[in-house]
Amino acid sequence: MIRRPRLRPLLTALLAVLAPLLTMLTLSAPAAHAASLTEVTGFGANPSNLRMYVYRPDSAPARPAVLVAVHYCTGSGPAFYSGTEFASLADRYGFLVIYPSVTRSGGCFDVSSPQALKRGGGSDPVGIVSMVTYAEQHYGADPNRVYVTGASSGAMMTNVLLGDYPDVFKAGAAFSGVPFGCFATTDGSGWNSACANGTVTRTPQQWGDLVRGAYPGYSGPRPRMQLWHGTEDTTLRYPNFGEEIKQWTNVLGVSQTPASTDHPQSTWTRTRYGGTGTQAPVEAISIQGTGHTLPAAGMAARAISFFGLDSGTTQPPTEPPTPPAGACRVTYSTSTWNTGLTASITVTNTGTAPVDGWALTFTLPAGQVITSGWNARFTPSSGAVSARNAAYNATLAPGASTTLGFQATHTGDTSAPASFSLNGATCATS
Repeated sequence: MIRRPRLRPLLTALLAVLAPLLTMLTLSAPAAHAASLTEVTGFGANPSNLRMYVYRPDSAPARPAVLVAVHYCTGSGPAFYSGTEFASLADRYGFLVIYPSVTRSGGCFDVSSPQALKRGGGSDPVGIVSMVTYAEQHYGADPNRVYVTGASSGAMMTNVLLGDYPDVFKAGAAFSGVPFGCFATTDGSGWNSACANGTVTRTPQQWGDLVRGAYPGYSGPRPRMQLWHGTEDTTLRYPNFGEEIKQWTNVLGVSQTPASTDHPQSTWTRTRYGGTGTQAPVEAISIQGTGHTLPAAGMAARAISFFGLDSGTTQPPTEPPTPPAGACRVTYSTSTWNTGLTASITVTNTGTAPVDGWALTFTLPAGQVITSGWNARFTPSSGAVSARNAAYNATLAPGASTTLGFQATHTGDTSAPASFSLNGATCATS
């Protein structure tokens, strides 16, 4: 008879040998930890019942930059998180990503209602900005480094957010979108077929006025814009790409003539406006033979580079530097009497590129009210005023000047405005 050894004594002996080894491995191994997508509720004003998802990578510093990544129609925040490269780029560079998520039928963002196309007007933009504010208050996010990107409906929302909240967002990257205001409707419909089909065309000035009208009186810096579009897009057709370029070059006060043109890949044509570097005021990338399928692999990294989030800088200076004067100079003089004055304003383009369409913004001292003006359209008549070019003086060549003026009443204060901005850039004064 063959006797089998008893198993229990053997197992006991084996565990006696392995137990110390297992204990050592457990104590020496690092604790497992990985960032994940987290839903946030109760984040603030949210008139359209959006949902908020946040990805905070383990590499995020104490004061991270923020990227708002906005999904396409039929999509969701979690789908955009898992289907794009922004989260992996956040792991690499340490920025926070907010993924807004639509709850309405169809899953499209509101980029067409009058409420959406006005700062503080309501609907989705208000909810998204509440998410940004929440991130600043609860995650220590840096309000001076907030960016937005999106695809399709999200690209349209990118355009809308830059128009409604130019003081919140520093730059945007729109993949297959349309200009701000192009999708506008007044019948409650969320779809604008004429815009989608690329048949809505306007002058650069008209497109720019739509953006400026979203936040009347705003005279601060405007966010930079990166635009992407496939030439074979049959959902939001390719002519929208050119209309976006017209709009944002006008808003940022740069020439529609590219400062540089190159081909980062064989099917890509990249044009930069107002500068030739990675962070030009406007950058546009046309993808030959591609439809409504952006962003494709590698494109998200280009957007991150345009934002400057790949610079390796994790902690900016405590106080942002004072922005330098733009490529413009304003000379202002007045002639006054008891209750009235006339003002003469000379605007000079001190840059190297022509200005095609302009708006000069300034704030009148309390009590001054414009009664008439010349060589520009002045609105409103008091407070934060915008003077927009006439048809005959819309273009300012490098070194060229134009003179405009107004007559006003006053209640005793006849002093000049404290500052002037041309297309959002602060001008030198003399």
